[in-house]
Amino acid sequence: MNALLRWMATWPLGWLHVAGSCLGWLSYLLSPTYRRRLRANADLAGLTPAQRREAVTQAGKMAAEAPWLWLRDGTVSPYCRWEGAELIEQAFARGKGLVILTPHLGCFEITARAFAERWGDSKPLTVLYRPSRKAALRELEETARGRPGMATAPATLSGVRQMLRALKRGETIGLLPDQVPPEGMGVWAPFFGREAYTMTLAAKLVRQTGADWLLMWAERLPQGRGYILHVSAPRQPLPGAGEPDSEALQRACARRINEEMERLIMLNPAQYLWGYHRYKTPRPAEAPDAAAAQGSAS
Repeated sequence: MNALLRWMATWPLGWLHVAGSCLGWLSYLLSPTYRRRLRANADLAGLTPAQRREAVTQAGKMAAEAPWLWLRDGTVSPYCRWEGAELIEQAFARGKGLVILTPHLGCFEITARAFAERWGDSKPLTVLYRPSRKAALRELEETARGRPGMATAPATLSGVRQMLRALKRGETIGLLPDQVPPEGMGVWAPFFGREAYTMTLAAKLVRQTGADWLLMWAERLPQGRGYILHVSAPRQPLPGAGEPDSEALQRACARRINEEMERLIMLNPAQYLWGYHRYKTPRPAEAPDAAAAQGSAS
């Protein structure tokens, strides 16, 4: 498998995207579970049939470009065009640390690498990740993500401490806030109208350190022409500035971040990973209905 991935990493990006389009549809047709989940999640957001079909294609492109991103020699900067990079520069000038939030939208894997290539020498980036359960894939991921100017932090208590130290040094961290967190590290909050277990870590880090936070995603251009890296500021700050932490405040912050992610996703909904199991219940966390029932009983 590793040999195949390394061979694919030598392909032109356009070829990978053509192969990925076929791979996306093959996965969709052969997996009833994936097909049902993608349809259900896309329907929640009100996607048209055409957008849903394109989402199948884009998911395949995302999978096929992974070897190119992980194993290819050389930089990705020539394939990237920035929009909103001045917002990052402005955050650096304030010197309070920076939290960048990126949903599973477009080529989310390239955002950290492009950031590290542009600013990593002076402003290192630390990204949160969940190691793969498969040893071979885990080794590939760690090799690919261990780039100059970029460190990785596991989704554990030690990883949280690592990110907190980075922010206190005025550095940058990157998170995927629509990733389902481990049990005990999230709250239930609406996401496209359905309760989703949502991480509290992003908001806690911003509140505890006073760091700035920005939104970023990489739009995948057609025919392998590269990516546009979009950087934007949130429309509203996190609620509860100066208030002590509480479960209610955590839920309000999670709701605000989910709203920002929804806004980004609907800029280009066909490039969101609708097949991601966003609404799963991490065991032994309670589903929202069960939690509500227990609260009523008490």
